[in-house]
Amino acid sequence: MISNSEVASHLAELARLATLEEGSSNAFRVRAYETAARTVELLDTPVADMSAKELAALRGVGPSTAAKIRELVDTGRMARLEELRVMFPAAFVELTRIPGVGPKTAVMLRDELHINDVEGLKAALDAQLLRGLPGMGAKTEENIRTAVERLGIGGKERRTPIQDALAVARDVVAALSAVPGVIRVEPMGSLRRFRETIGDIDVIVVSTGDPEDVMRRFVDLPVVREVVGYGARKSAVLSASGMQIDLRVMEPSQFGAAAIYFTGSKAHNIRLRQMAIERGWILNEYALAESEGGAVIASDTEERVYAALGLPWIPTEIREDTGEIEAALASELPDLVADKHLRGDLHVHTSLSGDGQESLEKMLAACAARGYAYVAITDHGEDLTINGATRQQLLAQRRRVAKLQDQYPDMTILQGAELNIGPDGSVDYDPEFLAGLDFGVASVHSSFTLDRTNQTARVIAAMRNPAVNVIGHLTGRRIGHRPGIDLDVDAVLSAAEETGCALEINGHLDRLDAPADVLRHARERDVVFSIDSDAHDTRELANVANAVRNARRGWVERKRVVNTWTAKQFVRWVEGTRGG
Repeated sequence: MISNSEVASHLAELARLATLEEGSSNAFRVRAYETAARTVELLDTPVADMSAKELAALRGVGPSTAAKIRELVDTGRMARLEELRVMFPAAFVELTRIPGVGPKTAVMLRDELHINDVEGLKAALDAQLLRGLPGMGAKTEENIRTAVERLGIGGKERRTPIQDALAVARDVVAALSAVPGVIRVEPMGSLRRFRETIGDIDVIVVSTGDPEDVMRRFVDLPVVREVVGYGARKSAVLSASGMQIDLRVMEPSQFGAAAIYFTGSKAHNIRLRQMAIERGWILNEYALAESEGGAVIASDTEERVYAALGLPWIPTEIREDTGEIEAALASELPDLVADKHLRGDLHVHTSLSGDGQESLEKMLAACAARGYAYVAITDHGEDLTINGATRQQLLAQRRRVAKLQDQYPDMTILQGAELNIGPDGSVDYDPEFLAGLDFGVASVHSSFTLDRTNQTARVIAAMRNPAVNVIGHLTGRRIGHRPGIDLDVDAVLSAAEETGCALEINGHLDRLDAPADVLRHARERDVVFSIDSDAHDTRELANVANAVRNARRGWVERKRVVNTWTAKQFVRWVEGTRGG
């Protein structure tokens, strides 16, 4: 039976492709598909058990979308979606990830210059062909060329943003977990290492049943566009978006060796295999075994395989051969931050932000339910057009927070704001008003194309503002869609040391910002971090799990994350950074 998650994924894809057909993300049909996708994803009742009439009664669904959902449930296919996939292949859709190439522009490039993919766009840029199109000139060409280079898209290896890859992997896991005999299903490879972009998706299924049952379900998934390899225990397919998904069915006794082998990275695995060879053993996806005779030494758990090689278990996110094996051999692996360590969330929006979805009361109740000792409410500052809160609104919220604090004696509520860092480093509101806030997150939301000197200066100026405790989503990037601002990272880290201002690790999957390479670069510096959800509704509070994984990938230790500290330690830090 198809899951709600799979149906929601198809509706979300329908919305993305309809954006190209309609020429706008604000078209009624596009917004309707997006709303329907969210409704289905949050629904407790399986849509497969609902009639078309029942589906049509749901928020944002309606008769037409309900019919499409029933078609998908009953046949495993959605004809309208398949038509749009033919009209807008994955390589063409990739063009719309480039800043400056919206839906209308992408279609114009195809119609006027026969550009169907990023490589075609690069060739047209080299030939200076875009400047001859309506509304485009030499400057437009330059901006698009810079965006393509900084995003790193195109080329022989197509990489998919982690947000999109995880959505596909989630649907595969949900579907295969329901097959009789299946014990566990886990994505491996670069997804398990939590890389920002993914080449292909590797999935391991551990089953005591007939592997053929797993394979039949796998190749029949609605997400599958083409089967490129089929076997009793190993198959490969292409998804509708062009990603390859490789599946292996393993015995329970093989899981540990398989998980190490398929998690990678390649360089990490080569080091492990060399360590095995030095002992006269072999290491593959089935087991760590003796070279002669093949007697199994370890295979069922990762811990046992690593232990046999003289190593502790190495966290999945740092298996990149960037020093983790040396650290493990020396018993110096870092005490990485984990979900259980978090005591609060320091970047939470309510409906007072124009893009916030839920009330202050609901957001606080959800934070309390997570067991938080403290939380910072940080609605957008007034300089963010449309989404920002006025002084009067924040003053009214302050009074509500004071009243609500009595309901949560075990959770300290800080009323703050997410301030906008202007091109000159200034932030919203005047100093007197800012002094009345309990907390400040400052973020870049505009002027993304300033040069390195000016970008660095504006961020450092914000760090030195006594109203700012945290720099939010440091680079402002959107993975696969917008490159981050150009910063002198060393200068920023030095300013963070000087001021005590924390750098945020933002949990939105399209941000994961600050990036892991910046976090690793900060290892030898006295810099602290804040792991935040940047939640705009109660469901997004779970984003902190993504932020934790990105922090681990950046070798961030628990002691350096301010919201793992006790309430007393945390409040002392807040007061210190605000000049208290």
